[in-house]
Amino acid sequence: MLKVTIDDRMLEVEPGSTVLQAARRLGIEIPTFCYLKRLPPLASCRMCLVEVEGLRRLQPSCATAVTDGMVVRTNTTLIDETRSSMLDMLLANHPLDCPICDKGGECELQDMVMAYGPRRSEFRDPKRVFHSRDIRLSPVIIMNVNRCIQCQRCVRMCEEVVGAVALGTVEKGMDTAVTGFEGSLASCDQCGNCVEVCPVGALMSFPYRYKARPWDLAETDTVCPHCGTGCQLTVGARKGEFMRVRSKQEHGVNRETLCVRGRFGLDFIESRDRIKRPMIRRDGALVPVSWDEAGEYLRRRLSAAENKAAGGLASARLPNEVLYQFQKLMRTVFRTNNIDCSSRWSAPFDTLGPLLAAFHSRTPLDDVIGNDCVLVVGGNVTEENPVTEYLLRDAARRRQTGLLMLSARPSRLDADARVVVRVPPGGEAASLASVVAGLMAAAGQALPGDVLATIEATIGGPVAEAGDDGPARVATALREGRSVTVLVSVDLLRSPGSRATLQQLNNLLQVLRLLGKGLAMQFLFDRANQMGAWDMGVLPGALPGLQAVTDEVARATLAAAWDTEIPSEPGAGLDAMLDLCVGGRMGALYIAGTDPLIAYPDRDFVTRALGAADLLIVQDTFLTDTAGLADVVLPAAGYGEESGTFTNNEGRTQKVRKFRESAFEARGNLSIFDFVAALRSRTLKPSTQDEIFDEIARLVPAYRGLRQDGLGADGTFTTAVPTPPTGEFVAPPPAPTATDALMLITGNGLFHNGYLTERSDILNTVANDPYVMMSAPDAARLGLSDGDQVVVRSAQGELTAQLKVDRQFPRGLVFVPENYRALRLNSLMRRGEYPCPVEVQGVHRTLEVDRTSRVWRGV
Repeated sequence: MLKVTIDDRMLEVEPGSTVLQAARRLGIEIPTFCYLKRLPPLASCRMCLVEVEGLRRLQPSCATAVTDGMVVRTNTTLIDETRSSMLDMLLANHPLDCPICDKGGECELQDMVMAYGPRRSEFRDPKRVFHSRDIRLSPVIIMNVNRCIQCQRCVRMCEEVVGAVALGTVEKGMDTAVTGFEGSLASCDQCGNCVEVCPVGALMSFPYRYKARPWDLAETDTVCPHCGTGCQLTVGARKGEFMRVRSKQEHGVNRETLCVRGRFGLDFIESRDRIKRPMIRRDGALVPVSWDEAGEYLRRRLSAAENKAAGGLASARLPNEVLYQFQKLMRTVFRTNNIDCSSRWSAPFDTLGPLLAAFHSRTPLDDVIGNDCVLVVGGNVTEENPVTEYLLRDAARRRQTGLLMLSARPSRLDADARVVVRVPPGGEAASLASVVAGLMAAAGQALPGDVLATIEATIGGPVAEAGDDGPARVATALREGRSVTVLVSVDLLRSPGSRATLQQLNNLLQVLRLLGKGLAMQFLFDRANQMGAWDMGVLPGALPGLQAVTDEVARATLAAAWDTEIPSEPGAGLDAMLDLCVGGRMGALYIAGTDPLIAYPDRDFVTRALGAADLLIVQDTFLTDTAGLADVVLPAAGYGEESGTFTNNEGRTQKVRKFRESAFEARGNLSIFDFVAALRSRTLKPSTQDEIFDEIARLVPAYRGLRQDGLGADGTFTTAVPTPPTGEFVAPPPAPTATDALMLITGNGLFHNGYLTERSDILNTVANDPYVMMSAPDAARLGLSDGDQVVVRSAQGELTAQLKVDRQFPRGLVFVPENYRALRLNSLMRRGEYPCPVEVQGVHRTLEVDRTSRVWRGV
């Protein structure tokens, strides 16, 4: 430790600490413009100058490392005069248009001038002017370069944190100007982090422009609803009307950053697609009715369906309290374990549950990615969890973490990775098995002989294909690292081979544990509360706390608390529930907050299945395609209209706060559950959000002891429940069979990850139209060019969209982002088949392969 004295106060700090960091630990304020904690120091603004005993000149505290015995002063006359002069120089060219500047009232330059600035200026020259009108760089970002103070925060944030490199500077000295390439931000993520970190009004949010002032806004701290990273954000509303979103420094996993969905995608709450009143089906059409009429109709229909099976499907975007109450409603009122929480895939709980219980690290992501190696398995972090991507890039660049990528789709993180392994979709299990075999071959001698023999007898180990040394390189990196983090995309669960993938992942984690590695594992969910949904027991085979339905002790504990018996047999997931519908065995199917008709493979089958249920109840905020098939539609409060908690990918439980009243005749989700339970002469207790949270904290092991008033600004981590090692190893599956067909895969896009984002007018102005992505060689083979309109055809159906050619995209694959209602992508896909073979052709071109070779037929 090093000793430093600042303004006559002594402190011990770690080697490498800067004077600015030490001063802030002592509560001593040193002004800065160019400094941001997560960026390397630039020392360009000269506002943070301090006196260091023994040095003749003032030193920038942000870039001056503490030495042992250093004596520093931060408030001398010379320092005050220097700061005042620096501000005078900035004001010499800064336009004094504060009354019309969007930054007015929260401008750092205003604050600095009030605290440290001169009372009069000696500069009389005309101010420098770059342009007379503001420049709109993108649909969401507008620039006034005249106000720029050259702190370079925006440029460095874009390049070093976001990785987009959309901003840069031109010219030199006082003529330096920040701009996008050729005056636009065509290559930008549109995340608005440059707007967030700009200390003045040089970069501004166009959707918020001239709408309000900071003092007009009622601000509410809450959690983003778009993905499982769990970013904290602050929503500003004026007189109940949504105005903007901003983030706060040093709060939450995201600190001051957000992605485009979090910053600009919350206007979906103002969608014109709201369900205004309850609706029931009469003469084949949905008609609005009162809540009393809907209740009477629903009572009759529930009675008629009572002798058949029931099922429930809930969205992983709903708060924990709503999800907990939903599974309790289904288990105690409808007497069924037919419950699921995903409308896109079915999680194999028998494999997934033990993996979550034994290995999932409920700790800060920023800590676990500080391990020597981070292996990312599956998915595309850039588009599924953008802020997680920022943290991973920071770990790779600043902490020298070895980033290892194993996935079908490329991502921007590949540029910072030590090893990149491209695997065919569905081939993740075989690749992981190769990694395990490589680990055993290289480090098996570190294990006891009997353990080594047992493992080798089971896993044997496939070898990598000729010329593919990727798995071997991953194994080498894992062996050399002292600590390992494995991040797993739930995109893997789409494949029918997901069970095998999870089994091989379990093999890998067990071997790493046996080799004494510091080990962490977390899932990368693309839905805001997927972890919470699993924890709350919205699964056919699991009770709250991921306890098996067949566990008599767990079932008895919950039954005693709920004062009712719980069915003892595991239920049906969504796929099996749809089969029950088609077979005429489903009475009431209750869907809350999700839209399987647009998300689940084989749209025609899902349409038939939902239509075959005796009673389809849809409880939602928006009039979805699924709601259009319902017998009863119940309007529910949306995001921001009810309070609760989310549990993010880390296992961090955070408050989701209400910031507006429910629109039209919508009711809170919990109130609707009470309404439905009463129709069956039952009462759900407790029924308020606070009381339900307390019950969760009492009955769910990982949440035990949590208190709402103890969640704090950054939330509170749930705790991993100690479990014995997962035991048996599983033999590797055969490698997937190679095919010459083009194979269709899907997933999230950066600007669109579900039916919420498609209802955002702002995101729709930023996002590309629905597109088809393929590799340059495949496009050339088919005679197609970037921007062409193409038809993608499978055995099930076809769609038409614009082609996007990506030079990094692997051959043989076609990617179409999911959940665009206009595309109806799931019409092309078949249940239990992923990826899906397709053929692609340009619009108005012939299908005759032997004449034009422009179509690559699927097999």
